[in-house]
This record gives sequence, C-alpha cells and structure tokens, in this order.
Amino acid sequence: MGVKITGIGSYIPSEIAKNEHFGKHHFYNEDGTRFGHENDVIIEKFKAITGISERRYLPKTLVTSDIASFAAENALKNASLNKEELDYIIVAHNYGDVNYDSVQSDTVPSIATRVKHNLKIEKPTCVAYDVLFGCPGWIEGMIQANAFIKSGIAKKCLVIGAESLSRVVDPHDRDSMIYSDGAGAAIVEKSSEEGGILSHYSATFAFEEAHFIYFGESNNLELKDTRRYIKMYGRKIYEFALSNVPDAMKTCLDQSGISVDEVKMIFIHQANEKMDEAIVNRFYKLYDRTPPKDSMPMSIDKLGNSSVATIPTLYDLVLNNELKGYSVKENDVVIFASVGAGMNINAIVYRI
Repeated sequence: MGVKITGIGSYIPSEIAKNEHFGKHHFYNEDGTRFGHENDVIIEKFKAITGISERRYLPKTLVTSDIASFAAENALKNASLNKEELDYIIVAHNYGDVNYDSVQSDTVPSIATRVKHNLKIEKPTCVAYDVLFGCPGWIEGMIQANAFIKSGIAKKCLVIGAESLSRVVDPHDRDSMIYSDGAGAAIVEKSSEEGGILSHYSATFAFEEAHFIYFGESNNLELKDTRRYIKMYGRKIYEFALSNVPDAMKTCLDQSGISVDEVKMIFIHQANEKMDEAIVNRFYKLYDRTPPKDSMPMSIDKLGNSSVATIPTLYDLVLNNELKGYSVKENDVVIFASVGAGMNINAIVYRI
C-alpha cells in the first residue's frame, strides 16, 4: 500500500509587486536608526542574495481562508474527487485571516473550518483542523495525513498550505521584501500502487533557536500603534539551516532505502535562493556528489516566499509543466524539505 498525492492545486495571486515597489519605503534598523544605504542599493543587494525580483500579493478583498479554498477546489478538480469523500482537511498557516489594514489576526473558527464551510461540505466526520508549524507546515500536514491513512483512520485527506504574509510585514523592515502570498493544496489518498510517501523526518530545535523568527514591533520606533509584525534574525536562520537541513534530508533519504542517485528533484522551501542552493549543495556533498542539473526547481524569483505555500505551489507548477526546464514523471523519486519558525525542519521522500 502507498499513500499518494492524487490531486494538486494552487492559487497564485494576480497582483505583482516588483522590487521597485519598495523604492520609496523608509527602512530602519532594529534599533530604530535609519538604514545607511539608498533604497536602490538595498534592493540590488536584496535581489543578489535572495533571487527575488517580484512577489505576489492577494487582493484587498480576500483573506487566507479564501485563497486556501481556491487551491482546495483546484486540487479536488485535479483529483476528480467528490468533496464529500474527504475525511480530513488539514490547513497549514501561521497568521490566520488578517483583513486588509487590520491589526488583528482571526483564527476562530479555524482556517480549516472556514475552508470546509467555503467548500460547502456537509459530512460531519470530515474533520478540519489547523497546523501551526512555521514554513514546514504543509509538509507536516502531509506527514499527519500519511499517518491517518496508514492507520486506517482516514482514506482521503486534503492538505493545504496558505499564507498572506503581505498582511503581517513591517514596511520599514528590509525583510518585508522577502514575503508574499499564496496557497497550495494536495489530495492525499491510500493507493494500491507502490510508491507515494516512502519516508519522513521532522525535528524542532527550541533550546536556543525558538525565537529566530518572532512577532515584534516596527523598526520605525516613532510609530505608536500596538501592531506586531513578522521578524527574523536572518543570519542566525541561514547558519541554522545550513547546519541542520542537509543532515535532516540525508536521514530521511537513508530511512527510505533509496539511493541519492535515484533522486530526480528536490522541492525545497522557497526561502532564499542562495540559502537553498547552499543547502542542496551540502546535502549532496554528504554523499560525495554534486547536485545533478535541473534537480532544484525554484519559483522564488517571481513568487517570493509564501511560507507554507511555496512547496505545494512549486510542485503544482512542475507537475503541470509550467516551470521551464523542469518536469517529473511517474515513478520519479523527489524530496520535499523545509525549514522555518519554531525552529522546525522536516522532509519527505516521495515516489511519484
């Protein structure tokens, strides 16, 4: 028996915010002092490090549960599945529904409950709940769905990653340029075929690392409101990821019994282009290999970092041949891997 993705869908907002969008922003350091470079220099250095030239923001009239529902509808259609057959709806996010120009996050009822409501599912035993696991939330939801299906508790699950980070970024923080909005969803089912999820690995590093990503005040200390924004210690996260993610991926792959030479592609969380490249290079170095050509698809240049949504949306793009130069086929082995707030790390080895 295998546990496989039988349907995939995403929602990528149509509103494009290019790097020039930040040209008139007033950036400050954490201590409230003005940043010592002109904005064109800041933006140029930002593009060189992250690889981001533009990102997507959702329309003012929508919130996270809306775009999660859109992605879910696309996944259900792709799987040709009746929504009433779903046993679980698992939604990974981090900040709930935040209305445009609001200072408050709304998570009651849960985002998963709102998605079930939006889909008009009547079945009471379709259980809907949220996962708060930082950027690795969608993978963790997939791991939970895998456990439910293998234990016999469920047959069909809907796993969604959705986030609207444009609603929680500090316009006076350079890091605000990284974040974006989006949603991706997968239908996960028991399959009579071999393959699917072959192994998985998760870890939480919270002794010293718990608050590398946190909610904090604006870098503009002259602001007197009570609003809090997503903040991070970028250098610490970079060093943490390079030290721990390659080992996690290796542990997961070794548990699967699959040779590294059989891995066709790595779908890694789109956090930072240079960081992702360094992680994959270190992973292959653990096997005395170099990454094969076209083994690491990237969408961050156009879509930015949409947290839990980056991997399912990237996988959707590749499966539908919408990312030039990248394609996968049945029986290919791929790795999903992510790192994020918590600090959490996880990975899945998956045979298509």
